Amino acid sequence: MMTLNLAIRNLLRNRRRSLATLVAMSIGCAAILLFGGFSGNINYELHTRIVQRGGHLQIQHRDFYLYGSGNPTAYGIDNYEKIIKAIQEDDVLNKMVVVATPSLQFGGIAGNYAASVSRTVIGNGYVPEDINRMRAWNDFGLRSKAPLSALEGSSLDAAVVGIGVARVLQLCSELKIENCPKPETETRSDGNALPADIAQLSNLESPSAAATGNTNRVEVLVVNAKGAPNVTSVNVIRAEDQGVKELDEVSLIMHLEKIQQLIYGRTEPKVTAIILQLRHSNQVAEAKERLRPILDKFSTKQPLAIQDFRDLNPFFVQTVQMFDTIFGFVFVLIGAIVLFTVSNTMNTAVVERTVEIGTLRAIGLRRSGIRSLFVIEGTLLGFFGAVLGVVLAFIVSAIVNNMNIPWLPPSNVEVVPLTILVAGETKMIVGTTIGLICIAIASAWWPSHRAAQMKVVEALRHV
Repeated sequence: MMTLNLAIRNLLRNRRRSLATLVAMSIGCAAILLFGGFSGNINYELHTRIVQRGGHLQIQHRDFYLYGSGNPTAYGIDNYEKIIKAIQEDDVLNKMVVVATPSLQFGGIAGNYAASVSRTVIGNGYVPEDINRMRAWNDFGLRSKAPLSALEGSSLDAAVVGIGVARVLQLCSELKIENCPKPETETRSDGNALPADIAQLSNLESPSAAATGNTNRVEVLVVNAKGAPNVTSVNVIRAEDQGVKELDEVSLIMHLEKIQQLIYGRTEPKVTAIILQLRHSNQVAEAKERLRPILDKFSTKQPLAIQDFRDLNPFFVQTVQMFDTIFGFVFVLIGAIVLFTVSNTMNTAVVERTVEIGTLRAIGLRRSGIRSLFVIEGTLLGFFGAVLGVVLAFIVSAIVNNMNIPWLPPSNVEVVPLTILVAGETKMIVGTTIGLICIAIASAWWPSHRAAQMKVVEALRHV
């Protein structure tokens, strides 16, 4: 206790130098926490958007993830309704699973016959009500909210496309899309977007856009389960930004029932995935273990696999790892500044107090006592500097969050207020605080060792 009191007095004796060291440490600590809060918010935004769109887990055919992009319907899941029912009736899973919904991925060609344009698309069939329930998931309490799908409550032939698809199909004016330039007029030899035989199939399926007066209708060509082409006409009710240009240029979303009719006809319909959204992301491992015995009952004729959202979205994992690496790099840089700052302060204190060190040694204080005195001073500087840094980070983050500065995070489709998450990030705060205190202790150790090795006579003679 006496050593602690003496260390505090020594720090207060030279208030200006101690204050300068505390300010440098607190600014460094606050900078680390603010960057960590910013990167943490980006991770939470990405995490939330991925879970809102694709759930935490997906049950798929074992080979769908690797080969399904070529021919998705070849890897359909039989008896998917029974699988969903078994999951919902499980005593453990029914408390964890918020949404269990089927989806059907397909590839095809979408054409605007009236404008003589077409393009390849990657489509998905969903249950609209389930999709909107999934988009309400917000386990991290983010201030941004995902827009709801326009498919809910719409007719069975309704569809939603990516803004890139709407632009290529020249639906910008009909869908009221802003900043959507029109291409120069091109002349075509045949005057049709689709071959004559496919256009004839489309006319048999439904009335043409010209006949109905609805210019939002497009024809969708897919290959059915038997390998034959099939065409239907859908009414595009909205264009939605998908957040990623590559996806936005090919996205087509339809009612699950409609696309099942188109692909499977009168045969038993299938899906390419069963999406499971959990209450909390930390339940993924437990849910996977609980799912395995259930899926084993349905895997006798079809190999099923469980994919979590990290496996399905490697970009998310890479982004998290990138920000973790940057955070570590920032911590090392600021830690080095703290190291030299505290070390310089301690070295100066040792030089100024050389006679005092000799006097303390002369009255019987051991070398270990001298060493402990300076180490405690460094520890106090590190502790109070880190605490002040945490307080400063709380204040700055609160100010920034209340300013509602607009910005667009990665994969988001709408501008959201800039958020720096410091409050509640206990692991980051404790880790940063302990790390800086340890750096301060390490900075003080070498000057304290030099002070402890001084010879008493030479120290007393020091001028």
